[in-house]
Amino acid sequence: MKYSLYNDEIRKEIYENYEHISGIDEVGRGPLAGPVVTCAVIMKKDSNIDGITDSKKLTRPKMLKLKEQILEDALDISYGYANNRVIDEINIRQATLKAMKNAVDSLSIIPDILLIDAERIDSNIPQLNIVKGDLNEYAISCASILAKVRRDDIMINFAKIYPHYSFDTNMGYGTKKHYDGIDNYGITSIHRKTFLKKYYARQESFL
Repeated sequence: MKYSLYNDEIRKEIYENYEHISGIDEVGRGPLAGPVVTCAVIMKKDSNIDGITDSKKLTRPKMLKLKEQILEDALDISYGYANNRVIDEINIRQATLKAMKNAVDSLSIIPDILLIDAERIDSNIPQLNIVKGDLNEYAISCASILAKVRRDDIMINFAKIYPHYSFDTNMGYGTKKHYDGIDNYGITSIHRKTFLKKYYARQESFL
């Protein structure tokens, strides 16, 4: 079931009736390059880290500090990945759902319920799909932060391999420097071809 309004009453009911509650979120749907990264995390039920919110509202230094606190309060953490080839093959949404399921299936502790940011995955575990869950549910926010830090680390490493695209600052998103890199050096092995149809159309027009 999907809740458009996730309130304190619903949250109280969940935390009273379930022991192992997993928050799940993804990062990297929109970039032109790199993977989508998902995280499933089971936090201690009494965890209450100050400053936890949607990763999109946080700076990297703040996320790195929060990550260390999340690791201390987490009972279990797992990640899922879908690279650009998978994204091109099955589309970004299906790739994201697959990566979410992989993250859940890789947890050492079987969750009693899944709290997911506005999606539903193929699982027999009860799940609640929360609109703006990365902003409104603590466990999902924790997953969002962990996934964001992990994906940023991946893109920063890719920047060392492909230095002409500013991956260390744009994280694969379509910034001017990124497009300049594509125009001058072409695409790399980590670019999502289905996200670059306009680029290909423009290149073909020059042939």
